[in-house]
Amino acid sequence: MEPDDDALVQQTRKGDADAFRVLVERHSERVFRLAWRITGDEASAEDAVQETFLRAYRSLHRFDARSRFGTWLHRIAVNTAIEVMRKRRPETHLEEPEPVPSTEPGPERAALSQEVQRTVRTALGELSPMERTAFVLRHFEGRPIAEICRHLGLRESAGKQAIFRAVRKLRRALEPLVHPVRSS
Repeated sequence: MEPDDDALVQQTRKGDADAFRVLVERHSERVFRLAWRITGDEASAEDAVQETFLRAYRSLHRFDARSRFGTWLHRIAVNTAIEVMRKRRPETHLEEPEPVPSTEPGPERAALSQEVQRTVRTALGELSPMERTAFVLRHFEGRPIAEICRHLGLRESAGKQAIFRAVRKLRRALEPLVHPVRSS
């Protein structure tokens, strides 16, 4: 049986580099998914993952186990991904997502699916870092509002407002696909 995260943290604090390697292997996929959703770019997400684990390693002496290691790491990842996104040069464009294969045959459905994905990706890229992060944490990660607000250092009303603005902007961006203008 593999040791739990708390035991690995204690071993790492005592100088066991292999224990930290296990923590990285255990949490890297989840941290990458979160960073990719926030940054919208694979290279930026990879940078955020590396920086997240570097920061976690350097700050491990401050981890007090009041929360789970994964929760603590998640918060570092959110903050790091936001920083990476803010530092990203404005001319950096978001990657086009891989097309999702259609479950039903037909080129129209596949084309619509790709267009929706492109539109969502573009709309997410136009959100502020705060709106994008709040939206990702709520709708992709399923985090409760209170936790999102703690991560982002916001009052609950401000956190709800950031999510609301993000949803409203995404709805506006998707409106032409949902209700296309028909010519008479």
